[in-house]
Amino acid sequence: MKQPTTTTAANPAGPVPAALSIRGLTKRYADGTLALEDLDLEIPAGSFFGLLGPNGAGKTTLIGAVCNLIRLSGGEISVFGQPGGTMAARRMIGIAEQEPNLDKFLTVYETLLYHGGYYGMDGAEASERAEQMIDAFDLRAKRDVEAPKLSGGMRRRLLLARALLHRPRLVILDEPTAGVDLELRHELWRYIRALHEQGTTILLTTHYLEEAEALCDEIALISGGHIVARDSAEGLKQSYGVETLEEVYLRTVAGGRIAINQLEEVE
Repeated sequence: MKQPTTTTAANPAGPVPAALSIRGLTKRYADGTLALEDLDLEIPAGSFFGLLGPNGAGKTTLIGAVCNLIRLSGGEISVFGQPGGTMAARRMIGIAEQEPNLDKFLTVYETLLYHGGYYGMDGAEASERAEQMIDAFDLRAKRDVEAPKLSGGMRRRLLLARALLHRPRLVILDEPTAGVDLELRHELWRYIRALHEQGTTILLTTHYLEEAEALCDEIALISGGHIVARDSAEGLKQSYGVETLEEVYLRTVAGGRIAINQLEEVE
């Protein structure tokens, strides 16, 4: 993949609001499941932030809340100072979902073109930007191919291209390298790093602990709808007196003392 052509606008003079500010976020589903409870989280502008946790910890619900895809039970969200439910906030967010949700009847080009239209681009601008993303993600040979006919790796590229098409200031990557081969994973890493270097704020969820450690400036661990730890990878290891991020994970969100005791017994 080529280096990203996305750039973020220069910041105005004065303090820059947090890229994402969450206060008292609570979500209880109709069946009584409490997915998030009074959760606070602030992600500084320009950061590369990792969110780690097991399945069912609340990551997907949190992302859905930030992207205004679910109705909150309580709390407030703002994106660069804009209320989370506004169109201004939505336009500043790009998301590459964990599960590909590509229209099976649209080609690569059409997928990107219609996404641009959804975010208010006129036809010429959306078309130009779609062609830029196709080249940036090496999708030129697949430009007129429908999404179901793409390989898994190509679908991942298309998801990321779509997420970046409208030049968002906050990009949410939900398991972006799940199921891809090692070569493509490192290729995506290079692209994401370059995007971050240009000033884009990135929120990454991943089950690959080495991925979070390699990419993220700061990491938060979520369990049971609560943030249970937050620091840099090195800071987390020092706080828990362990040598690896895996051990931090085991102590905080994956069975706690029971899991770590079992690990020590094996050793």
